This record gives sequence, C-alpha cells and structure tokens, in this order.
Amino acid sequence: MPFLSIVDLTGNHLTGSIDIPNSSFSSKLESLRLGDNEFDAQILEPISKYTTLKDLDLFYLNTSYPIDLRIFSSLKLLTNLRLSGNQLLPASLSSRSNIPLNLENLALSGCGISQFPNALKRLQSLELLDISNNQIKGKVPEWLWNLPRLRTVSLASNYLTSFEGRGDVLENSSVKILDLALNHFTGPLPNPPLSINLLSAWNNTFTGNIPLEICNRNSLTVLDLSYNNLTGAIPQCLSNFRDSLTVVNLRKNNLEGSIPDMFHDGASLRTLDVGYNQLTGKLPRSLMNCSSLKFVSLDHNKIKDTFPFWLKALPDLQALTLRSNKFYGPISTPVKGPLAFPKLRILEISDNNFTGSLPPNFFVNWKASSLQMDEGGRIYMGDYNNPYYSYEDTLDLQYKGLFMEQGKVLTSYATIDFSGNKLEGQIPESVGLLKALIALNLSNNLFTGHIPLSLENVSELESLDLSNNRLSGTIPEGLGSLSFLAYISVAHNQLKGEIPQGTQIIGQPKSSFEDNAGLCGLPLEKTCFGTSAPPIQTHKQEDEDEEEGEQVLNWKGVAAGYGLGVLLGLAIAQVIVNIQALGSFRFLLLISQCLSNC
Repeated sequence: MPFLSIVDLTGNHLTGSIDIPNSSFSSKLESLRLGDNEFDAQILEPISKYTTLKDLDLFYLNTSYPIDLRIFSSLKLLTNLRLSGNQLLPASLSSRSNIPLNLENLALSGCGISQFPNALKRLQSLELLDISNNQIKGKVPEWLWNLPRLRTVSLASNYLTSFEGRGDVLENSSVKILDLALNHFTGPLPNPPLSINLLSAWNNTFTGNIPLEICNRNSLTVLDLSYNNLTGAIPQCLSNFRDSLTVVNLRKNNLEGSIPDMFHDGASLRTLDVGYNQLTGKLPRSLMNCSSLKFVSLDHNKIKDTFPFWLKALPDLQALTLRSNKFYGPISTPVKGPLAFPKLRILEISDNNFTGSLPPNFFVNWKASSLQMDEGGRIYMGDYNNPYYSYEDTLDLQYKGLFMEQGKVLTSYATIDFSGNKLEGQIPESVGLLKALIALNLSNNLFTGHIPLSLENVSELESLDLSNNRLSGTIPEGLGSLSFLAYISVAHNQLKGEIPQGTQIIGQPKSSFEDNAGLCGLPLEKTCFGTSAPPIQTHKQEDEDEEEGEQVLNWKGVAAGYGLGVLLGLAIAQVIVNIQALGSFRFLLLISQCLSNC
C-alpha cells in the first residue's frame, strides 16, 4: 500500500509488538496514531524510519521502560508529537538532546518529568506545549516566553513555584491560552501576555492585588484566579469587557470591597463566581445587562441586599447562589405570584436573613418542573471547549446531610436550599411540580403546617431536609415510595403518627426523626402501640427465633386480635409467625440496599 498516508489504531487495547515493515511499506505515510494501546516499545525504532511522518500519536503506550525522545530525531518533517502518559528518559529532555526541531505541537502530560525540559528551548516553531501532570519543580525559565510562535501552554499540576525574570516577563509573549493551575506559585500574579485569551491560575498561593494590567487584555475570555490568597478590590475594569469576557472566577480569595457596578449592555459574561471572599455592599444592578449570564455564585461574603428579583430579566440564568451573606427581606414577589425565573434550576440562599411566607404558587413555572436528565452526554455547566483546557462551574452544596463541593455541575441538576433563614407559613404544595428536583433543603426555618402531599410526585428526589421547623401532622405515606430518596430528615418538628415504612426510609438513622414527640415506628424505638420496637436481629438471633417460632406470637397479631376478635387475631398472628424468618431477612436486605445506595 504505497499510497497509504494515515493509520489510526487508537484505543483498541492492542498488546505486545506490532510488525512494521521497512519504510518501503508506505513512502506516503504522514499520520500514525497508535495511542491508548499496550504495544512494546520495540515498535519505536521501526517508526523512526518513516521519514515522511508529520503527525505521531503514541499516548499511553504502557511500555515497560522509558521512551527516548532522541529516537525521533530522524523525523525532520514531524510537527505533531503526543507522548502523554508514557515515562520519558530524562537525558532525552536535556538542552543537548537532539529532537525534531520542526515540532509545532508537543504533548508530554503525565510523563514523570521532574525538571523543566530545556530541550524545548530550540523549538522555534512550537505553538502548543502541554507538560501538565508531571513533577516539575522550581522556576519557569524565561526563555519559554521568547519562543516566537507559542500560543498554548499548559503547566498545570506540577510543583512550580515562580517565574524567572521580572514581573512583566510574560507581557510580550505570543501566548493566548495559559494554564498555571494546581502548582505552588507564590508572590504577586505576573502580568499576563498582551494577547491572552484564557488565563487559568487557580489553586496556587498567589498574593497581592489582581494586576490592573489585566484591563488592557482586550481578548480575554476566561479569567480563573480562584483558590489563591489574592487581596484588595476587584478591578473596576473587569466590567468593561463588552464582547469577550465570558468567565470570571475569583472564588476563595481574600478580596474586599464591592462588586463593580459597571457591566455594559450586551456584555458576554456567562459565569460570575466571587464566592468565599470578604465582599460587601450590594449586588450590582448592572448585571441585568449581562443577558448571557448563566451562573452567579456570591456565597460566603458580606453582601447586604434584598432578594434580587430583578435577575429574572436574565433569560438564561440557571444557577444563583447567595449562601451565607447578609441578604434580608422576603423572597416572594410583591404580587405574591410565582418566583418564575425562566431557566433557574439551582437556587441556594441558605444562611441569610430572609423572612416572610411563600405563596401557594411559588414554585409554578420553574425549570426544575420540566428538566430532562442528561443520561448520555453528561453535559456540565461552564464547559469550555478546548482540547488542552477544561473549565466547569463549581458549587458548594448541602446534600444528603453533608456539605460538599460539587466540581462538575450537570446541566440536568436541580436543587433548592432555603435553609438557615426565617421563612414561615406553609410549604407550598406547588413544590410537587418540580419533578426533576434532586435535593430540597428547607431546614432551620419557621415553616408550619403539614408536609406537602405533593412531594411524592418529585420522583427524582434524592435528598430531603425539613428538620428544625414547626411542621405538624403526619409524614406523607408517598415519601416511602420515592425510589431515589437516599436521605431524609424531619427531626425537631411537631410531627406525629407512624413513619412510612418504605424501602428508602427504614434505612435512615434515628436522628432523622428525633424530637418529634408524636412519631413512632422504625427506625425509632417507639412503636405505634406504645411499646418499644424490637431491636434489629443478628443472623444468630434469627436462627434461634426460627427454632422457637411456632411458640411465639407477634405483638402486632395480638393487638389486631383485640380489635377484631380473638379468633381473627390468632389467625393473623399465626400468619405472621410463619413469615417471621422471611420478614427479618427482607428487612436486613433492605437496609443493605439502602446503605449501598447512599
């Protein structure tokens, strides 16, 4: 096949060696992709004889010994080389190493590199460099930013600490995409390149102010400086990016002052995350001009304002997080109608000072009532499409009784958290319209009345927390049939009656139902007939009970006998005795299933 130009065997789980004839096999071969297989490294020498190769992809070969980059020195036309996921011979990365000089794209992610590869200094045609997920220590050399055609650089997930040269060493670089995340960088954040399009520096220890020079980077699209120790105010100029800036993530720093109120009409901003700072003042009304805004997270600040009903003007807003601030006042509209954000499906307003009641139609026309679950594509909020950089929006959620950080928020995820406020009155029955709701937390409020019967219609519900309110009446029987309900807490209310004995509920801890004087039934020890519930039996106890089963009457059978007549009571008791062993086994099986699901 002398005219064969492309061979792609990627991801076929091929093992051993591969029989590659001499170069006469194909004098036209330009692209060879053998990645994600388990070929022996002996295939490298025959490959090096294909001098017409321009594109070579050998990622994750799983070879038993390191690859020597110098073996490709004969491939003078090679422009794309991907060796990610393989161990490399350290000597082949030194400044004296002879590697192909025409490389434009070089991917060496996860190759066990411990020192910055000085061999790259000679690659004057290099446009893309990925050396992420290694163990590179020390400083980033100044020569890197002098490579004339460099556009994309990923240094993420290493042990880098600083940059050689002055604070403006990056300014004149041609780099457009720069990923410095997950390193050990300290000191001030360097001024980014003038041409920067995407800057990711999250999870480092950068200190000082956000450099004002960032305001002159007119092509900036994504700015992620989260999880650092930056101080000072958010630069006013960040609101000046009318057409380009789509993501601003300054989460978990020590920023002060207010959020700039200068967003222009038609701004392209889609994500604004300034959670976990020391921000004060009010929520800027100019955010209404950001018609593309989808994700707003202001949690854990000191913002003092009323509920932002005016954000309903944003047609695509999907997530709004106001947790742990100083917001106050009612969350129902003045006309007492539905809240009705067009696409809102995540509303986190816990631990504020919101007051008042919710009208019966409060949850009408919410996105969570018609949301379709993404079972196949697993689409995440904030997805930024780039082969060497990924960005997803992050949320801190109270979920299944735990406080956790959700690093990837599915576009099909829906949750409501109103906990830790002073909301009162009845929980609206319209909550049952939210059929795609995953988590509902109304705990630590002043809600009264009954638990809505309509909750049994929320078929996707996994976590329900109504604890620490003033709810009365019984627990709706339908909650016991919710297949995905892994966590429920109604503790510290005024509920009464028998706890529904559904599959998911009987595996809950006693603490989920405690401090309700009128509640009875498992998992509480108090039975609904005024006696203590029997302890859960061990397998040994079950065996003993089976031997004595014919002589034991179940207490429910006796109670029924007094109500319906002695003869009928004894008959019922006998039936229960006969299925006692089976019932005990099924109970333990259900608990096991619940624990595995949780």
